[in-house]
Amino acid sequence: MASLVLLVTKDCFLCGAARRDLDEVAARAQITWEEIDVVDRDDLAREYGDRLPVVLLEGKEHSYWDVDKPRLLRDLGVS
Repeated sequence: MASLVLLVTKDCFLCGAARRDLDEVAARAQITWEEIDVVDRDDLAREYGDRLPVVLLEGKEHSYWDVDKPRLLRDLGVS
C-alpha cells in the first residue's frame, strides 16, 4: 500500500481543501493517508514550513499548496 502523508500546521488556510482532496483521492485509490502537524516535528517544519500543505508520496514531496489530484491519482496507479 502506498504511503500518503499530508503535512499541515495550525492556521493553514489551504489545509482544509487539501484534506478534502486527499479524502477523495484516497477513496478512489482505496488507501488511507496520514496527517502530520509540522509543529510537532522540527525537521519537517524546517524543510517544508514555508509551503504547507505538502503531500508526501512514499516519503517524497509530491505537491504543495494545492493537491495535484490528476497527477497523484496517476502516480497511485488509478485511472
